[in-house]
Amino acid sequence: METLERILAEHPFFKDLSDPYLKLVTGCASNVRFEPDKFIFREGEEADQFYLIRQGRVALQVFLPDRGSITVETLEEGDILGWSWLIPPYHWHFDARALELTRAIALDGRCLRNKCEEDRSLGYELLKRFAHIMEDRLSSTRLQLLDLYGVRS
Repeated sequence: METLERILAEHPFFKDLSDPYLKLVTGCASNVRFEPDKFIFREGEEADQFYLIRQGRVALQVFLPDRGSITVETLEEGDILGWSWLIPPYHWHFDARALELTRAIALDGRCLRNKCEEDRSLGYELLKRFAHIMEDRLSSTRLQLLDLYGVRS
């Protein structure tokens, strides 16, 4: 039987996370699903979760007044969605929309922040893991915007 703890333990993001920390993180996890075209979150809303995508595809989008919604990245099975829950003031910087039926594990940001405050080592471990995701997303967004505006290096 697949348990949330086992699913998290097998995910690359949580690879080599110690068992006690894995149990703490699992206590903040739940299964969720999003129907096609449903917004998972909108820019400016409170960021209170992040997601491990198990099935489906999600578009990260930014709204440009002169162009409408622009997809800056498409995430799929195995990807992590959302890091704004980690950095005050905890608001989303993009829109996220399910492109097809999407199943994910949601991790409660408040729950995790509280656990990280209680155990700074857990907080540091999660921050190191999210730093890689943040760097990848910022690089991806930069390349997308360069392409969008036709700027070449």
